[in-house]
Amino acid sequence: MAIASRQAVITSALVVTGNMVGAGILALPVNLGPAGVLPALSGIVLMWLLMTTTAIIYSEQKSLVQSETADLPSFFGSELGTAGKWVSIVANLIILYGVLVAYLAGVASIINHLFHIDLPGWVTTVGYFAFATLMTSFGAVVMARGNAVLMLLMWGTFAMLVFMTVPTMSATNLGFSDWGFLPSGLPVLITAFHFHNIIPTICRTLKQDRRAIRTAIIGGTSLGLFMNIVWVVVVCLALPLSGADDSVVYAFRNNLPATIPLAEMIASPVFMQAALVFSVVAMTTSFMANGTALLSFIRDLTSTYLGVSGMKLVWPLAFLPPLAVGIFYPDVFLIALNIAGGLGENLLFGILPGFLLVRYFPKGSFRHRLGLFLVAAFSAVLIIELGQEFGLLNISPDVEYWTAHHVQP
Repeated sequence: MAIASRQAVITSALVVTGNMVGAGILALPVNLGPAGVLPALSGIVLMWLLMTTTAIIYSEQKSLVQSETADLPSFFGSELGTAGKWVSIVANLIILYGVLVAYLAGVASIINHLFHIDLPGWVTTVGYFAFATLMTSFGAVVMARGNAVLMLLMWGTFAMLVFMTVPTMSATNLGFSDWGFLPSGLPVLITAFHFHNIIPTICRTLKQDRRAIRTAIIGGTSLGLFMNIVWVVVVCLALPLSGADDSVVYAFRNNLPATIPLAEMIASPVFMQAALVFSVVAMTTSFMANGTALLSFIRDLTSTYLGVSGMKLVWPLAFLPPLAVGIFYPDVFLIALNIAGGLGENLLFGILPGFLLVRYFPKGSFRHRLGLFLVAAFSAVLIIELGQEFGLLNISPDVEYWTAHHVQP
């Protein structure tokens, strides 16, 4: 087996982090903030451990990572039978459609709220959709030639947002905790630590060097963990929990990214521009990657089951459903991320990897018990998400308790 170079490992780790950073990080302070800083940090670390573990499990599946043409439905079809194949197909569609809806709604919300554009919301959505789908058409060329520049721009603007928010931090929110609210943020946490679709590419880039692959995965997710922790702490200690349109609860109830209430509070043109650049770069690079994956996935489905693979059918099936949802339900940013993370990514990158361990390792072994734990943990998140989506479970921020025990900053 070939040994990967140190430079290749570092580059792969940065690619892992780059694929993690996107809409999820913008949603974390809003979805976790009402639980308090300590519960939020506990949830972040827990989900980092779980998602890093399932990523390593995927990296060890030779039939998936060593083939240039292997995909998840065929892989799970061979490993877990017809049921595994169709669960992976449905889960993948939920993920890809869900994240595209989140990107459309997120960017449109940021542009409309930050710059107070006096146009119908759907105009911004359609405008960004046209830009993002055009970029997706040239996605491979753009990412190949400008990936380093885009990553530096994304991380640079992220650092600017953190640097400009730090002076507004206050210890007022530090002592508050509402552990009962934490479960509602777990689905978005899955999204924030999702990069698993690039694992086969990472494995081939690192020449199937098991040690190098683990180092890249753990290193990349650890950098993502650091960014998520810094962002959540800074935002949760900067924004009031409740109040006007610059509060965490206002953003939560209106399905807004965290940059919107921050911009309202800081009121700096430089901050607004940095927030816009970070959001657009982070979400557009992810839109390009996921849009390309969705086109390929839809083409495979239509060619396999309909005998048709032309773009006249594939393109509308891939992009028109997310556009329609974005137009008719513009305030759906957090909801779309919850569905993509709590249902699709949960099934495909949480529960199914656990089943692999349960099936292939003897009862009583460490890996068999680990598989049972993963299935149980991610199934609990799935139940919570389904309960919330069907109105059977209502987890709301405890604003009254916070207001009674703390002084607004």
